[in-house]
Amino acid sequence: MKQLKAELTFLRALTAVNLSSAMEYRASFITQIVGMFINNGIYFVFWLIFFNQFGAVRGYEMDDIYLLFAIATLGYGIGFMFAANSGANLAYLIAQGRLDYYLVLPRNLLLHVIFSRMSVSTIGDLAFGVVAYMFTGRFHPLDILLFVVSSVLAGLMFVGFSVITGSLAFYLGNARYLSQQLTNAILTFTLYPNTLFSGLARFLLFTLLPAAFIGAVPVQVVKTRSGLLLAGLFGAVVVVWGVGTAVFYLGLRRYESGSALNINI
Repeated sequence: MKQLKAELTFLRALTAVNLSSAMEYRASFITQIVGMFINNGIYFVFWLIFFNQFGAVRGYEMDDIYLLFAIATLGYGIGFMFAANSGANLAYLIAQGRLDYYLVLPRNLLLHVIFSRMSVSTIGDLAFGVVAYMFTGRFHPLDILLFVVSSVLAGLMFVGFSVITGSLAFYLGNARYLSQQLTNAILTFTLYPNTLFSGLARFLLFTLLPAAFIGAVPVQVVKTRSGLLLAGLFGAVVVVWGVGTAVFYLGLRRYESGSALNINI
Protein backbone atom coordinates (compact mmCIF):
# COMPACT_ATOMS: atom_id res chain seq x y z
CA MET A 1 0.00 0.00 0.00
CA LYS A 2 2.88 2.35 0.76
CA GLN A 3 4.37 1.68 -2.69
CA LEU A 4 0.97 2.23 -4.36
CA LYS A 5 0.53 5.51 -2.51
CA ALA A 6 4.00 6.64 -3.59
CA GLU A 7 3.25 5.83 -7.23
CA LEU A 8 -0.09 7.67 -7.13
CA THR A 9 1.59 10.70 -5.57
CA PHE A 10 4.22 10.62 -8.31
CA LEU A 11 1.60 10.36 -11.07
CA ARG A 12 -0.33 13.25 -9.55
CA ALA A 13 2.84 15.34 -9.56
CA LEU A 14 3.50 14.42 -13.21
CA THR A 15 -0.02 15.50 -14.16
CA ALA A 16 0.34 18.79 -12.31
CA VAL A 17 3.62 19.57 -14.06
CA ASN A 18 2.22 18.66 -17.48
CA LEU A 19 -0.87 20.81 -16.93
CA SER A 20 1.19 23.78 -15.75
CA SER A 21 3.43 23.44 -18.78
CA ALA A 22 0.45 23.32 -21.16
CA MET A 23 -1.19 26.36 -19.58
CA GLU A 24 1.97 28.38 -20.02
CA TYR A 25 0.73 29.16 -23.54
CA ARG A 26 -2.85 30.12 -22.78
CA ALA A 27 -3.98 30.89 -26.34
CA SER A 28 -2.74 27.55 -27.67
CA PHE A 29 -4.20 25.77 -24.64
CA ILE A 30 -7.69 27.17 -25.19
CA THR A 31 -7.54 26.83 -28.99
CA GLN A 32 -6.73 23.13 -28.82
CA ILE A 33 -9.57 22.44 -26.39
CA VAL A 34 -12.14 24.41 -28.38
CA GLY A 35 -10.93 22.90 -31.64
CA MET A 36 -11.38 19.34 -30.39
CA PHE A 37 -14.84 20.18 -28.98
CA ILE A 38 -15.91 21.54 -32.39
CA ASN A 39 -14.39 18.53 -34.16
CA ASN A 40 -16.49 16.16 -32.04
CA GLY A 41 -19.55 18.30 -32.65
CA ILE A 42 -19.14 18.15 -36.43
CA TYR A 43 -18.86 14.37 -36.32
CA PHE A 44 -21.89 14.17 -34.05
CA VAL A 45 -24.00 16.25 -36.47
CA PHE A 46 -23.73 13.35 -38.92
CA TRP A 47 -25.64 11.12 -36.52
CA LEU A 48 -28.20 13.84 -35.82
CA ILE A 49 -28.98 14.05 -39.54
CA PHE A 50 -28.94 10.28 -39.94
CA PHE A 51 -31.38 9.55 -37.12
CA ASN A 52 -33.58 12.45 -38.13
CA GLN A 53 -33.98 10.78 -41.52
CA PHE A 54 -34.19 7.11 -40.55
CA GLY A 55 -35.27 7.03 -36.89
CA ALA A 56 -34.15 4.02 -34.86
CA VAL A 57 -31.48 1.68 -36.25
CA ARG A 58 -31.63 -1.90 -34.95
CA GLY A 59 -32.74 -0.78 -31.53
CA TYR A 60 -30.47 2.28 -31.33
CA GLU A 61 -32.24 5.63 -31.00
CA MET A 62 -30.93 9.16 -30.77
CA ASP A 63 -30.86 9.04 -26.97
CA ASP A 64 -28.56 6.02 -27.19
CA ILE A 65 -26.22 7.92 -29.50
CA TYR A 66 -26.05 10.79 -27.01
CA LEU A 67 -25.06 8.30 -24.32
CA LEU A 68 -22.61 6.50 -26.61
CA PHE A 69 -20.82 9.73 -27.53
CA ALA A 70 -20.87 10.92 -23.92
CA ILE A 71 -19.14 7.79 -22.63
CA ALA A 72 -16.72 7.40 -25.54
CA THR A 73 -15.53 11.02 -25.62
CA LEU A 74 -15.36 11.39 -21.84
CA GLY A 75 -13.46 8.10 -21.59
CA TYR A 76 -11.07 9.11 -24.37
CA GLY A 77 -10.57 12.49 -22.73
CA ILE A 78 -9.87 10.99 -19.30
CA GLY A 79 -7.51 8.38 -20.71
CA PHE A 80 -5.34 10.43 -23.02
CA MET A 81 -5.41 13.66 -21.07
CA PHE A 82 -3.28 11.87 -18.49
CA ALA A 83 -1.57 9.07 -20.48
CA ALA A 84 -0.79 10.63 -23.84
CA ASN A 85 2.50 8.79 -24.24
CA SER A 86 0.71 5.56 -25.06
CA GLY A 87 -0.06 4.36 -28.58
CA ALA A 88 1.91 6.00 -31.40
CA ASN A 89 4.01 8.09 -29.03
CA LEU A 90 5.06 4.99 -27.11
CA ALA A 91 5.96 3.26 -30.38
CA TYR A 92 8.08 6.28 -31.35
CA LEU A 93 9.97 6.30 -28.04
CA ILE A 94 10.72 2.59 -28.37
CA ALA A 95 11.79 2.74 -32.01
CA GLN A 96 14.05 5.74 -31.37
CA GLY A 97 15.64 4.16 -28.30
CA ARG A 98 14.36 6.93 -26.03
CA LEU A 99 13.33 4.79 -23.10
CA ASP A 100 16.83 5.17 -21.67
CA TYR A 101 15.84 8.25 -19.70
CA TYR A 102 13.03 6.38 -17.93
CA LEU A 103 15.03 3.20 -17.34
CA VAL A 104 17.46 4.87 -14.96
CA LEU A 105 14.76 6.34 -12.72
CA PRO A 106 13.38 4.45 -9.67
CA ARG A 107 9.74 4.46 -10.79
CA ASN A 108 7.35 2.02 -12.41
CA LEU A 109 8.62 2.13 -15.98
CA LEU A 110 5.38 1.64 -17.90
CA LEU A 111 3.34 4.10 -15.84
CA HIS A 112 6.13 6.68 -15.86
CA VAL A 113 6.45 6.52 -19.65
CA ILE A 114 2.75 6.76 -20.57
CA PHE A 115 1.88 9.37 -17.93
CA SER A 116 4.85 11.64 -18.68
CA ARG A 117 2.99 13.42 -21.47
CA MET A 118 -0.39 15.15 -21.50
CA SER A 119 -2.66 15.80 -24.50
CA VAL A 120 -4.28 19.20 -24.02
CA SER A 121 -6.81 18.77 -26.82
CA THR A 122 -8.43 15.83 -25.04
CA ILE A 123 -9.83 18.24 -22.47
CA GLY A 124 -12.16 19.20 -25.31
CA ASP A 125 -13.22 15.54 -25.57
CA LEU A 126 -13.85 15.47 -21.85
CA ALA A 127 -15.97 18.61 -22.01
CA PHE A 128 -17.91 17.29 -25.01
CA GLY A 129 -18.67 14.08 -23.13
CA VAL A 130 -20.15 15.98 -20.21
CA VAL A 131 -22.25 18.19 -22.50
CA ALA A 132 -23.48 15.18 -24.53
CA TYR A 133 -24.57 13.45 -21.33
CA MET A 134 -26.72 16.46 -20.43
CA PHE A 135 -28.92 15.60 -23.44
CA THR A 136 -29.55 12.01 -22.33
CA GLY A 137 -31.97 13.04 -19.59
CA ARG A 138 -30.50 10.44 -17.23
CA PHE A 139 -30.07 12.44 -14.06
CA HIS A 140 -30.84 9.80 -11.47
CA PRO A 141 -27.86 9.58 -9.05
CA LEU A 142 -27.32 5.91 -9.91
CA ASP A 143 -27.29 6.67 -13.64
CA ILE A 144 -24.77 9.45 -13.14
CA LEU A 145 -22.57 7.20 -11.00
CA LEU A 146 -22.68 4.39 -13.57
CA PHE A 147 -21.94 6.89 -16.34
CA VAL A 148 -18.84 8.19 -14.56
CA VAL A 149 -17.57 4.72 -13.63
CA SER A 150 -18.21 3.35 -17.11
CA SER A 151 -16.44 6.32 -18.69
CA VAL A 152 -13.39 5.83 -16.48
CA LEU A 153 -13.28 2.14 -17.41
CA ALA A 154 -13.66 3.09 -21.08
CA GLY A 155 -10.69 5.45 -20.69
CA LEU A 156 -8.63 2.68 -19.10
CA MET A 157 -9.57 0.39 -21.97
CA PHE A 158 -8.45 3.02 -24.49
CA VAL A 159 -5.08 3.43 -22.79
CA GLY A 160 -4.58 -0.29 -22.16
CA PHE A 161 -5.19 -1.07 -25.83
CA SER A 162 -2.83 1.74 -26.84
CA VAL A 163 -0.12 0.27 -24.63
CA ILE A 164 -0.45 -2.97 -26.60
CA THR A 165 -0.30 -1.22 -29.98
CA GLY A 166 2.58 1.02 -28.93
CA SER A 167 4.55 -1.97 -27.57
CA LEU A 168 4.44 -3.59 -31.01
CA ALA A 169 7.49 -1.43 -31.78
CA PHE A 170 9.56 -3.81 -29.66
CA TYR A 171 8.76 -6.58 -32.13
CA LEU A 172 8.18 -4.78 -35.44
CA GLY A 173 10.58 -1.86 -35.28
CA ASN A 174 8.95 1.39 -36.38
CA ALA A 175 5.31 0.61 -35.56
CA ARG A 176 4.26 4.21 -35.01
CA TYR A 177 1.98 4.35 -38.06
CA LEU A 178 0.45 0.94 -37.31
CA SER A 179 -0.22 1.94 -33.71
CA GLN A 180 -1.87 5.18 -34.81
CA GLN A 181 -4.09 3.36 -37.29
CA LEU A 182 -5.19 0.77 -34.72
CA THR A 183 -6.00 3.50 -32.19
CA ASN A 184 -8.01 5.39 -34.81
CA ALA A 185 -9.77 2.16 -35.76
CA ILE A 186 -10.91 1.36 -32.23
CA LEU A 187 -12.11 4.95 -31.77
CA THR A 188 -14.04 4.85 -35.05
CA PHE A 189 -15.79 1.55 -34.33
CA THR A 190 -16.56 2.70 -30.79
CA LEU A 191 -18.68 5.55 -32.13
CA TYR A 192 -20.87 3.28 -34.28
CA PRO A 193 -23.95 1.50 -32.87
CA ASN A 194 -22.83 -2.00 -31.96
CA THR A 195 -25.99 -3.53 -33.40
CA LEU A 196 -24.81 -2.65 -36.93
CA PHE A 197 -22.23 -5.44 -36.73
CA SER A 198 -22.72 -9.18 -36.69
CA GLY A 199 -20.77 -12.38 -37.22
CA LEU A 200 -17.00 -12.07 -37.48
CA ALA A 201 -17.02 -8.27 -37.24
CA ARG A 202 -18.94 -8.39 -33.97
CA PHE A 203 -16.58 -11.05 -32.61
CA LEU A 204 -13.55 -8.89 -33.43
CA LEU A 205 -15.09 -5.89 -31.63
CA PHE A 206 -15.17 -7.95 -28.44
CA THR A 207 -11.70 -9.45 -28.85
CA LEU A 208 -8.82 -8.21 -31.03
CA LEU A 209 -10.27 -4.71 -31.41
CA PRO A 210 -12.26 -4.34 -28.17
CA ALA A 211 -14.28 -1.29 -29.22
CA ALA A 212 -17.47 -2.86 -27.81
CA PHE A 213 -16.06 -2.57 -24.29
CA ILE A 214 -15.57 1.18 -24.78
CA GLY A 215 -18.94 2.03 -26.33
CA ALA A 216 -21.67 -0.63 -26.51
CA VAL A 217 -21.10 -2.37 -23.16
CA PRO A 218 -20.84 0.85 -21.09
CA VAL A 219 -24.02 2.12 -22.77
CA GLN A 220 -25.83 -1.05 -21.70
CA VAL A 221 -24.42 -0.73 -18.17
CA VAL A 222 -26.00 2.71 -17.81
CA LYS A 223 -29.27 1.78 -19.55
CA THR A 224 -29.88 -1.46 -17.66
CA ARG A 225 -28.11 -0.54 -14.41
CA SER A 226 -26.60 -4.01 -14.53
CA GLY A 227 -23.98 -4.81 -11.92
CA LEU A 228 -23.11 -8.00 -13.81
CA LEU A 229 -22.33 -6.09 -16.99
CA LEU A 230 -20.26 -3.59 -15.01
CA ALA A 231 -18.27 -6.45 -13.48
CA GLY A 232 -17.74 -7.89 -16.96
CA LEU A 233 -16.53 -4.51 -18.21
CA PHE A 234 -14.11 -4.24 -15.29
CA GLY A 235 -12.86 -7.76 -16.03
CA ALA A 236 -12.25 -6.86 -19.68
CA VAL A 237 -10.21 -3.81 -18.61
CA VAL A 238 -8.10 -6.00 -16.30
CA VAL A 239 -7.47 -8.48 -19.13
CA VAL A 240 -6.45 -5.76 -21.62
CA TRP A 241 -4.11 -4.14 -19.09
CA GLY A 242 -2.68 -7.54 -18.21
CA VAL A 243 -1.97 -8.24 -21.87
CA GLY A 244 -0.58 -4.73 -22.39
CA THR A 245 1.75 -5.01 -19.40
CA ALA A 246 2.97 -8.44 -20.50
CA VAL A 247 3.54 -7.32 -24.12
CA PHE A 248 5.44 -4.24 -22.90
CA TYR A 249 7.76 -5.95 -20.43
CA LEU A 250 8.40 -8.99 -22.63
CA GLY A 251 9.24 -6.64 -25.46
CA LEU A 252 11.51 -4.63 -23.18
CA ARG A 253 13.93 -7.58 -23.23
CA ARG A 254 14.41 -6.87 -26.93
CA TYR A 255 14.93 -3.13 -26.42
CA GLU A 256 18.08 -1.50 -27.75
CA SER A 257 19.26 1.82 -26.38
CA GLY A 258 19.38 4.81 -28.65
CA SER A 259 22.60 6.49 -29.69
CA ALA A 260 21.14 10.00 -29.93
CA LEU A 261 21.91 12.56 -27.26
CA ASN A 262 18.72 14.03 -25.81
CA ILE A 263 18.12 16.59 -23.12
CA ASN A 264 15.09 15.86 -20.93
CA ILE A 265 13.74 18.63 -18.73
